[in-house]
Amino acid sequence: MSARLNALEIPTVGKFVKYIASAGKVIHDSSLPVATQNMVTLRASQINGCGFCTDMHFKDAVAAGEDTVRLNLVAAWREATVFTEAERAALELTEAGTRIADAAGGVPDDVWENAAKHYDEEQLGALVSLVALINAFNRMNVIVQQPAGSYQPGQFA
Repeated sequence: MSARLNALEIPTVGKFVKYIASAGKVIHDSSLPVATQNMVTLRASQINGCGFCTDMHFKDAVAAGEDTVRLNLVAAWREATVFTEAERAALELTEAGTRIADAAGGVPDDVWENAAKHYDEEQLGALVSLVALINAFNRMNVIVQQPAGSYQPGQFA
């Protein structure tokens, strides 16, 4: 299987990816915990069916020292006992923000309020930005059918 196009070889797309990747660096360097960032990017990628991003974020999280049990349970976070209340709130916000078209009115107030109990405004801003960013990357990769499985941790660092 190969991608429909090599997006990075197309000048416009290459520039676009470079710019949004630099936005990712800003979020990565924020006060939002890296473990939370890893869970958020993995969960949104799972929801969106982005094999490439699911592969990448799982492998990068493992390389960063994340426990594979927790990563394997991200898709079933509601039933899992391995996440903090803050991580659960972030995952709930991620799901609501990723499935925004499924809910008239967007992200419910109770979901937002739960996240706001655990994160300050800076962290909430980073979390919202991260959900938007990973959804953009997921959509690009799904549209071009970017194959999954060959990603190496830190490949795009």
